[in-house]
Amino acid sequence: MNRNSLRAMLAAGGVLLLAGSVRAHHGHPSMLDGLEPVTVTGVIAEVRLENPHLVFIVDVVDEAGRVARWSFEGNAPTAAIRGGFRRDSVRAGDTVTIKGAHVREKWLNMGVAREIVLEDGRSFLVGPRSVG
Repeated sequence: MNRNSLRAMLAAGGVLLLAGSVRAHHGHPSMLDGLEPVTVTGVIAEVRLENPHLVFIVDVVDEAGRVARWSFEGNAPTAAIRGGFRRDSVRAGDTVTIKGAHVREKWLNMGVAREIVLEDGRSFLVGPRSVG
């Protein structure tokens, strides 16, 4: 096998690997019910700035006084950072309001975040424009 054949085989293998991961990645519209915005206020349990999306885990007290854990996805961390969000903008224990859209499965406490508002009134756009 010559060098050019080996390069072609490696390139084809790389393309196949990338195609699988691109196909597996979802877009926000596929998981949302854009007609139903959601706004929750709660305490941040965890913030993850990892690719492909920001993740906010929020403990929300429901009407019965029980704590319900919500999970919100945002944009890629780099997009939020370009908009002013920083790793230390929100920390575990902070009370926040998250505005966004609920996922299609209404029984899940999950959504896509558009905006996160801190107790002091500062807010950050952390999600897609089409949400909320």
